[in-house]
Amino acid sequence: MKKLKLFPKTFLYTLALMVFVVVIAHIFIYRLAPQNAMSITLTDPIANTVETIPVDTNEEKIVMQAIQGALPLSLVCSLIISIICSFLFSKAIVTPIERISASTEQMMKLDRDAACDIHSKDEIGFLAQNVNDLYSNLLSTIEHLEQEKDRVSEMERAKVDFLRAASHELKTPITALNATLENMILGVGKYQDYAAYLPECKEIVEQLSRMIHEILETSKLNGVTEQPKTVDLSKLLNELCEPYQLIAAAHNISFSVDLPDTFLVTLPINSFSKAVSNILSNAIAYTGAGKTVTVFMNGRSLVIENECVPIASNDIPRLFEPFYRPDFSRDRESGGNGLGLYFVDTLLTSMNISYSFAPMKSPPGMCFTINL
Repeated sequence: MKKLKLFPKTFLYTLALMVFVVVIAHIFIYRLAPQNAMSITLTDPIANTVETIPVDTNEEKIVMQAIQGALPLSLVCSLIISIICSFLFSKAIVTPIERISASTEQMMKLDRDAACDIHSKDEIGFLAQNVNDLYSNLLSTIEHLEQEKDRVSEMERAKVDFLRAASHELKTPITALNATLENMILGVGKYQDYAAYLPECKEIVEQLSRMIHEILETSKLNGVTEQPKTVDLSKLLNELCEPYQLIAAAHNISFSVDLPDTFLVTLPINSFSKAVSNILSNAIAYTGAGKTVTVFMNGRSLVIENECVPIASNDIPRLFEPFYRPDFSRDRESGGNGLGLYFVDTLLTSMNISYSFAPMKSPPGMCFTINL
């Protein structure tokens, strides 16, 4: 059986109810009118009396005939009025629901402009408002899920890239170590001198150990969530800078710290400390003897400057890739493993802290700015 739509269903239900009432009313009139004795009431204003005079039977029949003759016309008029009233009533009830239905069809297509029009403050108006709120929450949830999906995809891509880079970086020293040991075992040429090449093998093993330790540390960065705490940044930075001041002094590097007496911030202390430590380590590593490293606050920004050979602008974004080293520092002895700034980027991004790294013209060098 085919289901009726809401408007015809409402119209038929309403019309059936009104027709039922009209028909019952006319049946009562038809059945009960002959049973009531008809009379005329006369009032005498002079004598102040009321007199009831029975109506003659013939007159009663005439009145009944008039009533019976009027019944069909009354019934037809009542039915027409019932149809009109049923139509108007059904239209008033169904139209808002049809509008909500049309809006929800647009919502099913995820049309961001779709919304239910609210024309009343009754239950239908509340229904439209609830649908709008529900759709708004749905869009917000979908947007959040899309952002989370993109973030997870980006993290997965970053992990794959990191593993590929790590494999490439580990392959070189492992290959060198394997070749050296194999030549020593076979006693090939100069490799017979074990006293000369065993320390070299030990050095390669230590280098591999450092690289594996840094790789493991990197793998932990995205898995740890640290709660922010309020801390005096000036005190924290002074503590972080102290060991690097000693290293700078040993390399004849001037290390200047200019911080306010107190500067309160709320952030994950351990993660922030690791990021700043890596920046300071890089600054010392790439600053020559007789040059300067400066740490100071510029408004709400922490600035770390070091005098060195400025890095080309097109190389700067790549510095934050794992295991990348500029051409002038490709040697692992001087250029490290290329994970320092990758640590910094990962940590600051996880804390939603923006930063910039740019060359300086006077004096020549690099400037790392952390916006707090």
